Amino acid sequence: MMSLLRSPPPPGAGRRSRVLFTLMQCVPFLIALAVLVIELTPAHFIYTGPFLTAVPALAAVTMGPKGTTAAAVLALAISAITATYNGAWGTLQVYTNFLALFLVSAASFITSSAVQTRRQRELDQVRRIAVAAQEVVLRPVPARLGPVLTGSLSLAAGTGAQVGGDLYEAVQTRYGVRMIVGDVRGKGLTAVRAVAVALGAFREAVHYEDDLVEVMNHCAAALRREIATPGAYDQDVLLEGFVTALIAQVPDEPVVQLVNRGHPPPLLLHLGSATALMPLSPLPPLGLEDLATDLSVKPESYPFVPGDRLLLYTDGVIEARNHDGEFFALSEAVEGIDAATAPSEFLERLHQALIRHNEGDLADDVAMILADRLSGESVVGSMPKPPSGGAGVG
Repeated sequence: MMSLLRSPPPPGAGRRSRVLFTLMQCVPFLIALAVLVIELTPAHFIYTGPFLTAVPALAAVTMGPKGTTAAAVLALAISAITATYNGAWGTLQVYTNFLALFLVSAASFITSSAVQTRRQRELDQVRRIAVAAQEVVLRPVPARLGPVLTGSLSLAAGTGAQVGGDLYEAVQTRYGVRMIVGDVRGKGLTAVRAVAVALGAFREAVHYEDDLVEVMNHCAAALRREIATPGAYDQDVLLEGFVTALIAQVPDEPVVQLVNRGHPPPLLLHLGSATALMPLSPLPPLGLEDLATDLSVKPESYPFVPGDRLLLYTDGVIEARNHDGEFFALSEAVEGIDAATAPSEFLERLHQALIRHNEGDLADDVAMILADRLSGESVVGSMPKPPSGGAGVG
């Protein structure tokens, strides 16, 4: 299946951009250092005033107000040092240089502050639009669904303003509570369209397909139909890609059934110990079916007794790194949270642990669903009746 998403940039492209930007930020300070060397050597006959004046102006191009201020202070300090070393105090040239440097520094600071404020305002507006668009597709899961208490959490990456491709949903059906967590490769409106297509297929199929594998197949088929629509996507978007997805079903019996298509395995928290429910028969993500020789598998069942917790999440959780490059230890984090906490509070504490780990700098979006298995006595009411007329919409 062709992808709905753009291919990633060439390997190293992002790193080269960051290196180039860092070098540009170093230019003002390199100029200041060069001026200092010239003034403290026999080459001091070269007039360096204009070079120092340019230091804060160049800093304002690539750095914010703080960087511009630092560059201005450095330039003033070098001017004072060189004037003292060369015994130039009292000359008109020194005071003229100081006045010019002060005026350029003030203008650079004001300009840098205004540009930063404008960019932040524009970014906040785009983020609000992105969040609104995502909330139309994603909705918080109910606090109670049949035999489970549930909670959900969605976090946007700390950088950029594009909508991510994480998806989740939980629906109570005649077959039990069915949940999905997935991750569409890429960002932006293209990813949102793929999320909407996958969730739409899931919300419909969960009500009339008794086979959990067929529910997943409906999602895959919907994505294939979407990409086959003439003119739906530009040719440069139709490149290799995939969608990882995990569907879980919690019936009345004390088990949980899983179908995993290339997604991180869920965590089962039993008696304070977290276990990753690794698939016995790994399957490729949606869109990479050609890599599998046999897709005719059955859902895998695991014990899920009252008091257990099941955490479904996207790779933005386990791939979060701190400044030392260490990945977030999800199993240890969930084991350290009090088992008596409600699902929403549990996810909030997990969120705080994640933020502490990477100091609030999320590199990827995060989506999580937590399901607490209730005892038989706690389950009030019955499962919903089959929707009349065939399919229902969750």
